[in-house]
Amino acid sequence: MFKIRARSDYSTQVNRKQTVNRVMILFFIGLLITSGVMVFGNWRKRTGYERQEILRFWEEGSYEDVFNITQEKLQSRPLDYFLLISHGMASYQLAVAQINHSDTLIYIDECIWSLRKALLVNKAANDGRIPYVLGKAYYEKGTGYADLAVNYLEKAREVSYNARDVPEYLGLAYARIHNYHNSIVAFTLALNPVHDSKGNDAAGGLYPEGAVYPQDLLLLSIARSYLELNESGTATAYLQRCIETSRDSQSIVTARFLLGGVLENSGDKEGAEIQYLTIIEEAGENAEAHYRLGELYASMGDTTRSRFEWRTAMRIDPTHKQARIRLNI
Repeated sequence: MFKIRARSDYSTQVNRKQTVNRVMILFFIGLLITSGVMVFGNWRKRTGYERQEILRFWEEGSYEDVFNITQEKLQSRPLDYFLLISHGMASYQLAVAQINHSDTLIYIDECIWSLRKALLVNKAANDGRIPYVLGKAYYEKGTGYADLAVNYLEKAREVSYNARDVPEYLGLAYARIHNYHNSIVAFTLALNPVHDSKGNDAAGGLYPEGAVYPQDLLLLSIARSYLELNESGTATAYLQRCIETSRDSQSIVTARFLLGGVLENSGDKEGAEIQYLTIIEEAGENAEAHYRLGELYASMGDTTRSRFEWRTAMRIDPTHKQARIRLNI
Protein backbone atom coordinates (compact mmCIF):
# COMPACT_ATOMS: atom_id res chain seq x y z
CA MET A 1 0.00 0.00 0.00
CA PHE A 2 1.00 3.58 -0.57
CA LYS A 3 2.61 5.30 2.37
CA ILE A 4 0.94 8.49 3.47
CA ARG A 5 3.44 11.37 3.78
CA ALA A 6 3.06 14.12 6.26
CA ARG A 7 1.98 17.56 4.96
CA SER A 8 5.21 19.02 6.36
CA ASP A 9 7.24 16.71 4.11
CA TYR A 10 5.43 18.01 1.02
CA SER A 11 5.92 21.60 2.14
CA THR A 12 9.61 21.02 2.69
CA GLN A 13 10.00 19.45 -0.77
CA VAL A 14 8.12 22.27 -2.47
CA ASN A 15 10.18 24.89 -0.66
CA ARG A 16 13.38 23.14 -1.71
CA LYS A 17 12.26 23.07 -5.34
CA GLN A 18 11.32 26.75 -5.21
CA THR A 19 14.67 27.58 -3.66
CA VAL A 20 16.52 25.62 -6.32
CA ASN A 21 14.48 27.31 -9.05
CA ARG A 22 15.23 30.75 -7.61
CA VAL A 23 18.90 29.93 -7.40
CA MET A 24 18.92 28.70 -11.00
CA ILE A 25 17.06 31.79 -12.18
CA LEU A 26 19.44 34.07 -10.33
CA PHE A 27 22.37 32.09 -11.71
CA PHE A 28 21.16 32.48 -15.28
CA ILE A 29 20.40 36.15 -14.73
CA GLY A 30 23.89 36.62 -13.35
CA LEU A 31 25.33 34.68 -16.26
CA LEU A 32 23.43 36.84 -18.75
CA ILE A 33 24.56 40.02 -17.01
CA THR A 34 28.16 38.84 -16.88
CA SER A 35 28.03 37.80 -20.54
CA GLY A 36 26.43 41.11 -21.46
CA VAL A 37 29.07 43.07 -19.58
CA MET A 38 31.82 41.06 -21.24
CA VAL A 39 30.27 41.46 -24.69
CA PHE A 40 29.68 45.17 -24.09
CA GLY A 41 33.22 45.55 -22.77
CA ASN A 42 34.67 43.73 -25.75
CA TRP A 43 32.47 45.80 -28.07
CA ARG A 44 33.62 49.03 -26.45
CA LYS A 45 37.22 47.89 -26.58
CA ARG A 46 36.88 46.86 -30.21
CA THR A 47 35.05 50.08 -31.10
CA GLY A 48 37.65 52.15 -29.27
CA TYR A 49 40.48 50.45 -31.12
CA GLU A 50 38.59 50.87 -34.38
CA ARG A 51 38.21 54.61 -33.82
CA GLN A 52 41.87 54.96 -32.91
CA GLU A 53 42.80 53.15 -36.11
CA ILE A 54 40.58 55.38 -38.24
CA LEU A 55 41.92 58.55 -36.59
CA ARG A 56 45.49 57.35 -37.05
CA PHE A 57 44.94 56.77 -40.76
CA TRP A 58 43.31 60.20 -41.02
CA GLU A 59 46.24 61.94 -39.34
CA GLU A 60 48.60 60.12 -41.70
CA GLY A 61 46.59 61.31 -44.69
CA SER A 62 45.65 57.73 -45.63
CA TYR A 63 42.16 58.73 -46.73
CA GLU A 64 41.68 55.64 -48.87
CA ASP A 65 42.21 53.43 -45.80
CA VAL A 66 39.68 55.51 -43.85
CA PHE A 67 37.25 55.23 -46.75
CA ASN A 68 37.60 51.45 -47.03
CA ILE A 69 37.39 50.74 -43.29
CA THR A 70 34.34 52.93 -42.74
CA GLN A 71 32.62 51.57 -45.83
CA GLU A 72 33.04 48.04 -44.50
CA LYS A 73 31.91 48.89 -40.94
CA LEU A 74 28.86 50.79 -42.17
CA GLN A 75 27.52 47.55 -43.65
CA SER A 76 26.83 46.26 -40.14
CA ARG A 77 26.41 49.63 -38.39
CA PRO A 78 24.71 51.91 -40.94
CA LEU A 79 23.65 54.50 -38.36
CA ASP A 80 26.98 54.94 -36.60
CA TYR A 81 27.50 58.72 -36.46
CA PHE A 82 31.30 58.56 -36.17
CA LEU A 83 31.60 56.16 -39.12
CA LEU A 84 29.27 58.27 -41.28
CA ILE A 85 31.24 61.46 -40.64
CA SER A 86 34.60 59.75 -41.17
CA HIS A 87 33.38 58.13 -44.38
CA GLY A 88 32.00 61.41 -45.72
CA MET A 89 35.14 63.39 -44.93
CA ALA A 90 37.40 60.74 -46.48
CA SER A 91 35.20 60.66 -49.57
CA TYR A 92 35.62 64.40 -50.06
CA GLN A 93 39.40 64.20 -49.69
CA LEU A 94 39.53 61.44 -52.29
CA ALA A 95 37.21 63.38 -54.59
CA VAL A 96 39.43 66.45 -54.80
CA ALA A 97 42.46 64.23 -55.44
CA GLN A 98 40.99 62.70 -58.59
CA ILE A 99 42.11 63.68 -62.08
CA ASN A 100 39.11 62.31 -63.94
CA HIS A 101 35.94 64.36 -63.34
CA SER A 102 33.67 61.31 -63.42
CA ASP A 103 35.75 59.73 -60.63
CA THR A 104 35.50 62.95 -58.66
CA LEU A 105 31.71 62.89 -58.88
CA ILE A 106 31.57 59.28 -57.63
CA TYR A 107 33.35 60.26 -54.42
CA ILE A 108 31.39 63.52 -54.16
CA ASP A 109 28.10 61.59 -54.24
CA GLU A 110 29.45 59.22 -51.59
CA CYS A 111 30.43 62.21 -49.44
CA ILE A 112 27.01 63.85 -49.75
CA TRP A 113 25.17 60.58 -49.00
CA SER A 114 27.25 59.89 -45.90
CA LEU A 115 27.20 63.39 -44.38
CA ARG A 116 23.51 64.01 -45.00
CA LYS A 117 22.76 60.67 -43.35
CA ALA A 118 24.90 61.73 -40.40
CA LEU A 119 22.75 64.86 -40.06
CA LEU A 120 19.63 62.69 -40.00
CA VAL A 121 21.12 60.37 -37.39
CA ASN A 122 22.09 63.23 -35.09
CA LYS A 123 19.78 66.15 -35.79
CA ALA A 124 21.02 68.01 -32.72
CA ALA A 125 24.61 67.98 -33.94
CA ASN A 126 26.21 71.40 -33.96
CA ASP A 127 29.33 70.36 -35.84
CA GLY A 128 30.15 73.01 -38.44
CA ARG A 129 32.44 70.66 -40.33
CA ILE A 130 29.48 68.78 -41.77
CA PRO A 131 27.69 71.69 -43.53
CA TYR A 132 31.10 73.11 -44.48
CA VAL A 133 32.17 69.98 -46.36
CA LEU A 134 28.65 69.47 -47.75
CA GLY A 135 28.71 73.01 -49.15
CA LYS A 136 32.03 72.42 -50.87
CA ALA A 137 30.87 69.03 -52.13
CA TYR A 138 27.75 70.51 -53.70
CA TYR A 139 29.87 73.23 -55.30
CA GLU A 140 32.12 70.58 -56.83
CA LYS A 141 29.03 68.71 -58.06
CA GLY A 142 28.23 71.48 -60.52
CA THR A 143 26.35 74.68 -61.30
CA GLY A 144 22.94 73.04 -60.84
CA TYR A 145 23.74 72.46 -57.15
CA ALA A 146 25.08 75.94 -56.38
CA ASP A 147 21.98 76.84 -54.34
CA LEU A 148 22.63 73.86 -52.03
CA ALA A 149 26.28 74.88 -51.78
CA VAL A 150 25.20 78.34 -50.61
CA ASN A 151 22.70 76.83 -48.16
CA TYR A 152 25.19 74.57 -46.40
CA LEU A 153 28.07 77.05 -46.41
CA GLU A 154 25.81 79.65 -44.79
CA LYS A 155 24.82 77.04 -42.18
CA ALA A 156 28.50 76.50 -41.45
CA ARG A 157 28.91 80.22 -40.86
CA GLU A 158 25.81 80.27 -38.64
CA VAL A 159 27.52 77.91 -36.21
CA SER A 160 30.69 80.01 -36.44
CA TYR A 161 32.70 77.52 -38.47
CA ASN A 162 34.98 80.01 -40.20
CA ALA A 163 37.32 77.97 -42.34
CA ARG A 164 39.51 80.26 -44.40
CA ASP A 165 38.01 79.22 -47.76
CA VAL A 166 34.33 79.56 -46.77
CA PRO A 167 34.00 83.14 -48.11
CA GLU A 168 35.71 82.18 -51.37
CA TYR A 169 33.42 79.20 -51.96
CA LEU A 170 30.41 81.30 -50.98
CA GLY A 171 31.42 83.96 -53.47
CA LEU A 172 31.79 81.41 -56.26
CA ALA A 173 28.50 79.71 -55.37
CA TYR A 174 26.59 83.01 -55.18
CA ALA A 175 28.01 83.98 -58.59
CA ARG A 176 26.72 80.70 -60.03
CA ILE A 177 23.18 81.53 -58.97
CA HIS A 178 23.66 85.09 -60.28
CA ASN A 179 23.46 86.69 -56.85
CA TYR A 180 26.34 89.03 -57.57
CA HIS A 181 25.78 91.38 -54.63
CA ASN A 182 26.32 88.59 -52.09
CA SER A 183 29.09 87.22 -54.28
CA ILE A 184 30.98 90.50 -53.99
CA VAL A 185 30.44 90.61 -50.21
CA ALA A 186 31.83 87.10 -49.81
CA PHE A 187 34.78 87.64 -52.15
CA THR A 188 35.66 90.89 -50.39
CA LEU A 189 35.69 89.09 -47.03
CA ALA A 190 37.95 86.43 -48.54
CA LEU A 191 40.23 89.14 -49.89
CA ASN A 192 40.34 91.05 -46.62
CA PRO A 193 39.96 88.56 -43.74
CA VAL A 194 39.37 89.92 -40.26
CA HIS A 195 42.50 89.71 -38.12
CA ASP A 196 43.00 89.97 -34.41
CA SER A 197 45.92 91.64 -32.66
CA LYS A 198 48.05 88.51 -33.05
CA GLY A 199 47.56 88.23 -36.81
CA ASN A 200 44.99 85.45 -36.69
CA ASP A 201 42.34 85.53 -39.36
CA ALA A 202 38.67 84.58 -38.94
CA ALA A 203 39.50 80.94 -39.54
CA GLY A 204 41.97 80.87 -36.70
CA GLY A 205 44.97 80.47 -38.95
CA LEU A 206 48.12 82.48 -38.42
CA TYR A 207 49.62 84.31 -41.36
CA PRO A 208 53.40 83.84 -41.39
CA GLU A 209 55.16 87.17 -41.16
CA GLY A 210 55.85 88.62 -44.58
CA ALA A 211 53.93 85.88 -46.42
CA VAL A 212 52.25 86.85 -49.67
CA TYR A 213 49.05 84.96 -50.46
CA PRO A 214 47.75 84.70 -54.03
CA GLN A 215 44.77 87.02 -54.49
CA ASP A 216 44.56 86.93 -58.27
CA LEU A 217 41.48 84.73 -58.55
CA LEU A 218 39.65 86.71 -55.88
CA LEU A 219 40.37 90.01 -57.62
CA LEU A 220 39.27 88.59 -60.96
CA SER A 221 36.13 87.08 -59.44
CA ILE A 222 35.15 90.37 -57.80
CA ALA A 223 35.75 92.21 -61.08
CA ARG A 224 33.57 89.71 -62.98
CA SER A 225 30.76 90.11 -60.46
CA TYR A 226 30.89 93.91 -60.81
CA LEU A 227 30.83 93.53 -64.60
CA GLU A 228 27.68 91.41 -64.30
CA LEU A 229 26.15 94.26 -62.29
CA ASN A 230 27.22 96.71 -65.04
CA GLU A 231 29.49 98.54 -62.61
CA SER A 232 32.42 98.79 -64.98
CA GLY A 233 34.21 101.52 -63.04
CA THR A 234 34.56 99.40 -59.91
CA ALA A 235 35.40 96.34 -62.02
CA THR A 236 38.18 98.32 -63.71
CA ALA A 237 39.70 99.20 -60.34
CA TYR A 238 39.90 95.55 -59.32
CA LEU A 239 41.32 94.51 -62.70
CA GLN A 240 44.03 97.14 -62.46
CA ARG A 241 44.81 96.02 -58.93
CA CYS A 242 45.20 92.45 -60.19
CA ILE A 243 47.54 93.58 -62.96
CA GLU A 244 49.65 95.64 -60.55
CA THR A 245 49.95 93.08 -57.74
CA SER A 246 49.78 89.67 -59.37
CA ARG A 247 52.85 87.51 -59.86
CA ASP A 248 51.01 85.04 -62.07
CA SER A 249 51.33 85.81 -65.78
CA GLN A 250 48.10 84.02 -66.71
CA SER A 251 46.09 86.02 -64.19
CA ILE A 252 47.55 89.22 -65.59
CA VAL A 253 46.65 88.17 -69.14
CA THR A 254 43.10 87.39 -68.07
CA ALA A 255 42.79 90.74 -66.31
CA ARG A 256 44.10 92.59 -69.38
CA PHE A 257 41.60 90.82 -71.64
CA LEU A 258 38.74 91.77 -69.34
CA LEU A 259 40.02 95.32 -69.03
CA GLY A 260 40.41 95.58 -72.81
CA GLY A 261 36.78 94.55 -73.22
CA VAL A 262 35.65 97.14 -70.68
CA LEU A 263 37.62 99.87 -72.43
CA GLU A 264 36.23 98.85 -75.84
CA ASN A 265 32.67 98.97 -74.56
CA SER A 266 33.27 102.42 -73.09
CA GLY A 267 34.62 103.69 -76.43
CA ASP A 268 38.27 103.86 -75.38
CA LYS A 269 39.67 101.95 -78.38
CA GLU A 270 43.20 103.24 -77.85
CA GLY A 271 43.19 101.99 -74.25
CA ALA A 272 41.91 98.59 -75.39
CA GLU A 273 44.61 98.40 -78.06
CA ILE A 274 47.28 99.07 -75.42
CA GLN A 275 45.99 96.16 -73.30
CA TYR A 276 46.05 93.67 -76.20
CA LEU A 277 49.48 94.80 -77.43
CA THR A 278 50.84 94.58 -73.89
CA ILE A 279 49.63 90.98 -73.64
CA ILE A 280 51.63 90.10 -76.75
CA GLU A 281 54.66 92.03 -75.56
CA GLU A 282 54.75 90.60 -72.04
CA ALA A 283 53.33 87.08 -72.47
CA GLY A 284 54.37 86.25 -76.03
CA GLU A 285 52.31 85.59 -79.14
CA ASN A 286 48.66 85.11 -78.29
CA ALA A 287 46.03 84.15 -80.86
CA GLU A 288 43.15 85.70 -78.91
CA ALA A 289 45.00 88.99 -78.49
CA HIS A 290 45.65 89.21 -82.24
CA TYR A 291 42.03 88.30 -82.98
CA ARG A 292 40.78 91.06 -80.69
CA LEU A 293 43.15 93.55 -82.28
CA GLY A 294 41.69 92.54 -85.63
CA GLU A 295 38.17 93.20 -84.29
CA LEU A 296 39.29 96.53 -82.90
CA TYR A 297 40.84 97.67 -86.20
CA ALA A 298 37.78 96.46 -88.11
CA SER A 299 35.55 98.65 -85.92
CA MET A 300 37.85 101.56 -86.82
CA GLY A 301 37.49 100.80 -90.55
CA ASP A 302 41.06 99.57 -91.04
CA THR A 303 40.44 96.41 -93.10
CA THR A 304 44.10 95.79 -93.98
CA ARG A 305 45.31 95.75 -90.38
CA SER A 306 42.32 93.76 -89.18
CA ARG A 307 42.84 90.98 -91.73
CA PHE A 308 46.56 90.90 -90.90
CA GLU A 309 45.75 90.37 -87.21
CA TRP A 310 43.19 87.62 -87.99
CA ARG A 311 45.72 85.83 -90.20
CA THR A 312 48.29 86.10 -87.42
CA ALA A 313 45.77 84.60 -84.99
CA MET A 314 45.21 81.73 -87.44
CA ARG A 315 48.93 81.16 -87.80
CA ILE A 316 49.33 80.87 -84.03
CA ASP A 317 46.19 78.79 -83.55
CA PRO A 318 44.79 77.22 -86.74
CA THR A 319 41.71 76.11 -84.79
CA HIS A 320 40.71 79.63 -83.68
CA LYS A 321 37.04 79.55 -84.65
CA GLN A 322 36.26 83.27 -84.76
CA ALA A 323 39.38 84.11 -86.80
CA ARG A 324 38.47 81.40 -89.31
CA ILE A 325 34.97 82.85 -89.63
CA ARG A 326 36.35 86.33 -90.20
CA LEU A 327 38.66 85.07 -92.95
CA ASN A 328 35.90 82.88 -94.46
CA ILE A 329 37.98 79.76 -94.02
